[in-house]
Amino acid sequence: MPGRAEIEAQQLERLRTLISEIQGSNDFYTSRLKDAGIGSGNDIASLADFAQRMPFTTKMDLVWDREEFPPYGSNLTYPLETYARYCQSSGTTSVPLPWLDTRESWAAMLDCWDRVYEAADVSPSDVVFFAFSFGPFLGFWSAFDAATRRGNLAIPSGGLGSQARLQMMATNRATVLCCTPTYALRLGEVLAEQDASELGEIPLRKIIVAGEPGGSIPEVRQRIEALWPGARVFDHHGMTEVGPVTYETPQKPLSLSVIEEAYFAEILDRETEQEVQPGQRGELVLTTLTRTACPLLRYRTGDLVQKSWVESEDGRHHLCLEGGILGRVDEMVVIRGVNIYPTAIEKIIRGFPEVAEFQVTQTTRQSMAELEIAVEPQEGIALDSDLGSRIGKALHNAFALRIPVKLVAPESLPRFEFKSKRWVKVGEQ
Repeated sequence: MPGRAEIEAQQLERLRTLISEIQGSNDFYTSRLKDAGIGSGNDIASLADFAQRMPFTTKMDLVWDREEFPPYGSNLTYPLETYARYCQSSGTTSVPLPWLDTRESWAAMLDCWDRVYEAADVSPSDVVFFAFSFGPFLGFWSAFDAATRRGNLAIPSGGLGSQARLQMMATNRATVLCCTPTYALRLGEVLAEQDASELGEIPLRKIIVAGEPGGSIPEVRQRIEALWPGARVFDHHGMTEVGPVTYETPQKPLSLSVIEEAYFAEILDRETEQEVQPGQRGELVLTTLTRTACPLLRYRTGDLVQKSWVESEDGRHHLCLEGGILGRVDEMVVIRGVNIYPTAIEKIIRGFPEVAEFQVTQTTRQSMAELEIAVEPQEGIALDSDLGSRIGKALHNAFALRIPVKLVAPESLPRFEFKSKRWVKVGEQ
């Protein structure tokens, strides 16, 4: 395949450099590498050799390491006084985990964000607005720092409400918005309620979304772009543990290209733990190649993806995640024998433009999981309309299951600024 030999040669060189750097200086990985028979980077014959010999790193490995060596764990390659940045995972699937970076490793992540901005066609003249609370989550800070390093006017908006943010965007003529898909929807809804003559024009042309799968779900993207006429949604994904990982390319919308100069990515069958073929789904496993201060080797991300390829302008074929992040392998729920992911439910519900918001409640009755869905209709849609029955029919056609759908009063369901929590689990009933 064109260009793959060059890409993989660069990955192997960087992997060997990384291993030589952390062997003997990073307590977390020194013993693991030794047990795998890897004394230095030169012991790695190929990427396949590394994948065969090196064991996985899991989220629980990181949790236990921090419990044993509080507060930062033992996955630190350099003396503590050389670390300059503190971030913390969101705690979506476990307790929040702290992460430290040196200035060099932080700069390597900003290099990855450069790839995201370049692919999104963000120029130094763009005004980039960050609709985040700016807590310790890595994605906010790395995106902001990368924009300022590129010369963009970068505007933070932590601590502001939606109306105040819209006013700031209008006053400063923001052209790029960075936020989660959920908050892009919410901010667009609030915008629709404003008096345009009082607010002023917002010349937005690009919305970079991350934090949840919605950016690569066509129905969600269409809803966001309908709320923000003239702006195009651009998807990206990353995580605190590894940094910015993917970006959307114009050649293949609704899919995410891996930043392969910074990551060695595997897509593995969950049962066989072998690489899947193009078109097949598996779990994304990542090895960081440039974040040497707190590296991860063969980290099981828990992200469900579909393997594909995308050809760049120089003719090289890059690893691509068809449809973006399809879900989390630990989020799948079995309902009367049918495997269902939350993203599949959202894809169907967002196909109905009459829906303003929704919430899925998962209950357990007699050891069997069941789902109920509350739907908040758009303004002007009566609660006794047939919207609920039409959504229920679409769900039945997709899953061959009857899932109760009820309409609820406007503004009765929660709104979210960061990652949405539309899937609620309750105990045995």
